[in-house]
Amino acid sequence: MITFLVSILLLIVGYFTYGKFVERVFVTNRKRQTPAFSMRDDIDYVPMNTTRNSLIQLLNIAGVGPIFGPILGALYGPIAFVWIVIGCIFAGAVHDYLTGMISIRNHGAHLPQLAGKFLGKAMKHVVNGFAILLLLLVGTVFVTSPAALLNNMMPISLTVIILAIFAYYLIATLLPIDKVIGRIYPYFGALLLFSAAGIGIGMVVTGAPIPELSFQNMHPEGAPIFPLLFLTISCGALSGFHATQTPIISRTTENETNGRKIFYGMMITEGVIAMIWAAAAMSLFHGDQSLSDVLAAGGPAAVVNEVATTMLGAVGGTLAVLGVIVLPITSGDTAFRSARMIIADYLKIDQRPIVKRIVIALPLFAMSYILTHMDFTLLWRYFSWANQTTAVIALWVATMYLVLSRKPYLITSIPAVFMTMATFTYIAYAPIGFGLPLQWSYAAAALGTLVCIALFMKRVRRLSRATFAVDEPANNFGEEALATASK
Repeated sequence: MITFLVSILLLIVGYFTYGKFVERVFVTNRKRQTPAFSMRDDIDYVPMNTTRNSLIQLLNIAGVGPIFGPILGALYGPIAFVWIVIGCIFAGAVHDYLTGMISIRNHGAHLPQLAGKFLGKAMKHVVNGFAILLLLLVGTVFVTSPAALLNNMMPISLTVIILAIFAYYLIATLLPIDKVIGRIYPYFGALLLFSAAGIGIGMVVTGAPIPELSFQNMHPEGAPIFPLLFLTISCGALSGFHATQTPIISRTTENETNGRKIFYGMMITEGVIAMIWAAAAMSLFHGDQSLSDVLAAGGPAAVVNEVATTMLGAVGGTLAVLGVIVLPITSGDTAFRSARMIIADYLKIDQRPIVKRIVIALPLFAMSYILTHMDFTLLWRYFSWANQTTAVIALWVATMYLVLSRKPYLITSIPAVFMTMATFTYIAYAPIGFGLPLQWSYAAAALGTLVCIALFMKRVRRLSRATFAVDEPANNFGEEALATASK
């Protein structure tokens, strides 16, 4: 219990200390006009207050990641707490904050535009395709997973539920952000926070047997901590999916000084949620093998149901499960919305006419609906790797921004190098990758990481010689500046 409570306290302290430090490194400007005003279109660029933006950001980034991931990570034992705390404070929250703030400084640009500007024009095309695939997979899974949970709770056919969720997603994707998402998310956010707080308080009051800190690998199958833990627990520690979501709110933020609460603070909140569910999984099922058996029988969803009903009773448990259902739905709608915005930016399609929004959105939903009838398990196995690879790209973008701004860049370069090594090791070692022995995977990953560093330094030298503005890019998200820098 002490390890759990101290970890929660460290996350909160991290917001007020390291979060403040990162904000000072970036240097916010209270008087600088944000894209919500300078590019206002009352569709995607709409000023909204900090509370609404914060709740939307939290629900955008959460999904089932800060619940299912920590439950699976609990198999490793209390060392999972260490990654959640360190990863969230020094990597995930920094990643989210700088992605959001750099987007604000660049007219609300999404990650593909930022990657193109700071890492090279080829990266823009690569990241664009990568992001669309990632968002399409996320959106599809966040249709099927809540539909399955709802199907277990009510006598309605799975197909009807899926179609109803798709109908909501279509509305949320097409309408102005303040008309649907901005109005209902505060209620969804209250439900999410209730479920997490209820589980956390329940564990403290009942004196749940949460194990104390141990650096021992308790995984029943002996799976290596590095790199697997760092890809198993992503949301709640560090997640590249967040890089696709923060630009949505960068277009609705009223003032740069609100960024720490919205971007850094909501990641810390997600870390607290992840900590609660990891602790619940460890405490409810005594011994690693017991948790492993439950996961094998019913997956993380079975753990959620057991934890919720045990801690909160039948009624409270049902509300908690509803809170878990809300998470994927509120990330699925913004996954499709983000995909629409990225495609519109890439093809330079004005989003004010609703017909043009429909032209982009309908093919996305058609492909997603087809995927719900296919076994795309193999593709989804690559999600963890794709997710953390996206985080790596975003961290290198932020590092380039800080280097060119002559600001302390170690706050992003250290986690960027670490996660580059982790993602290379994973794809080299995992059966879905090259299936190499672990030691060979380490060697291959080290070589790949060194190559990435070398390419990054080459890009630094090129941009340092060019006339390159890290803020206020030329029209079309810095295309002219990019062309100049690439000469």
